[in-house]
Amino acid sequence: MKLKNIYETVVEKGIDVDPRGRKSVQKALAKAKKRYEGMKEDEKKYFDEESLKNPYSDTRILHGTGNEDVKTLLAGIDIGVAEILLADRLSSKGKRIDLVVSHHPGGKAYASLYEVMGMQAEIFSLFGVPINVAEGLLEGRVKEVERRISPVNHTQALDAAKLIDIPFMCAHTPADNHVSGYLQKIFNRKKHDTAGDVLDALLEIPEYQEAARNNAGPKIFAGNKARSAGKVFVDMTGGTGGPKEIYEKLSASGVGTVVGMHIGDDHRKLAEDHNVNVVIAGHIASDNLGMNLLFDEIEKKGRLNIIECSGFRRFSRIKKK
Repeated sequence: MKLKNIYETVVEKGIDVDPRGRKSVQKALAKAKKRYEGMKEDEKKYFDEESLKNPYSDTRILHGTGNEDVKTLLAGIDIGVAEILLADRLSSKGKRIDLVVSHHPGGKAYASLYEVMGMQAEIFSLFGVPINVAEGLLEGRVKEVERRISPVNHTQALDAAKLIDIPFMCAHTPADNHVSGYLQKIFNRKKHDTAGDVLDALLEIPEYQEAARNNAGPKIFAGNKARSAGKVFVDMTGGTGGPKEIYEKLSASGVGTVVGMHIGDDHRKLAEDHNVNVVIAGHIASDNLGMNLLFDEIEKKGRLNIIECSGFRRFSRIKKK
């Protein structure tokens, strides 16, 4: 399989399961095109033209032309210089690595992570929060994340990949879209009476079972097992965590339980103040689920030898013939 085919599948399948819906994504792409066309020529040279067809700024081919043949790839949740060197070491020992895939973004994809957060406003609106309120609350949080990311050394792993000349890509929001959609369908399909029932439903999934065996399984961070679950909202996509004030609005709109990857203490306290249960499925376990669902879609087009590293464990849902 060509690298560009893997990348294009990642983007396309990410759009397919985007909680906003394909029409909304296409509208966002049209806005990007209009903004680009209205730029001056000296502004256009700094514009990421990939954003005209890929709505996820945190998902990119970081090194490679796209024409490389890929049979074996090294996949990890986080890829740093050590993992790039590991890929080179494996190749030198006879296990040739054609591509390194990171879930979390690197390079320019990390520097622009905050740009995907805008999608959260539309997702919140699907659960009853007025869009203008969601956008207003999100604005400050996006700027906060932009400031936090700004001083980070974004290109360390990318520089290593360039020196070794090994193709390198990241797939962030498309994978998060998959885990969010997968879990939301589970909670929409069947009523779960209590927060404990929500916890039990997560523990039926292989990725969360594996995490539990490693003392990193799902936990209730706000509320308790006996508390009524109410409407369940899976909050797992859109770059990173949203504004802490959203819990008051979600509670007012009828959401009783939020299922998330991770939560800070400020967010947890406000959730408790507004009687919203928070079930934390687990960050790395959820990233594993999203990446596995994404790899299933890629492997429908051609089988790959996927080597696990950096917290990733492959659980395939492809039925063997």
